[in-house]
Amino acid sequence: MTVYRKQPKTLAETSAATEYEVDDRQSSGLTSLFKGSNLPADALRAASVARRTSETDITITLGLDGSGICDIDTGVPFFDHMLNAFGRHGLFDLKVKVVGDTDIDAHHTVEDTGIVLGQAFAEALGDKAGIARFADCTVPLDEALVQTVIDISGRGQAYCTLPLPTERVGAFDAELAVEFFYAFARDARLTLHVRELAGANTHHIVEAAFKSAGRAMRAACALDPRVTGVPSTKGAL
Repeated sequence: MTVYRKQPKTLAETSAATEYEVDDRQSSGLTSLFKGSNLPADALRAASVARRTSETDITITLGLDGSGICDIDTGVPFFDHMLNAFGRHGLFDLKVKVVGDTDIDAHHTVEDTGIVLGQAFAEALGDKAGIARFADCTVPLDEALVQTVIDISGRGQAYCTLPLPTERVGAFDAELAVEFFYAFARDARLTLHVRELAGANTHHIVEAAFKSAGRAMRAACALDPRVTGVPSTKGAL
């Protein structure tokens, strides 16, 4: 049995490292790593969804058949970092703009972003004809290992087993990662399982979860030329 030891970082050290990593990745030109879609322009699946409440004002534009180009601004730096990882590794073109009541905390911002992103996926997928539907992906990040399994089932539900060793990553309330996945699955109308297989560092666990979710969504949303119509014995999803 392997025993993982928690890294002895202070809150200030973790916060500074997170902010540095976000800035570094946003300025590193990672979009050059990915190629664009081979689909013709009129076949690209995309959606733009806006939602305003007394707590948040959110606009999301999503391209399923993109190249991983992301423009994320939620007002929560660590969450920006996670959504960027989700989009980059899912090869989704993703623009997210959020104005939220972060003066209270990040809960409404994170959860409501999950709602709107889920709605964008549901809209972009349309009738779901030709998609792979099922997918899974397991992603490591150093000592952390997280598996995501997806069924674009039409039934919004999420089951997350992500025991986290610390309550926060910098200023980010780590339990909000699970709240995001619950909201996303419900409004995307898919079945989502996210399961931590190993891990000791909260940042690594959460980031591996978002990366594995992005890769699994990429595979589940992919068009399979062998699929005729909607991949369901019922004829609808």
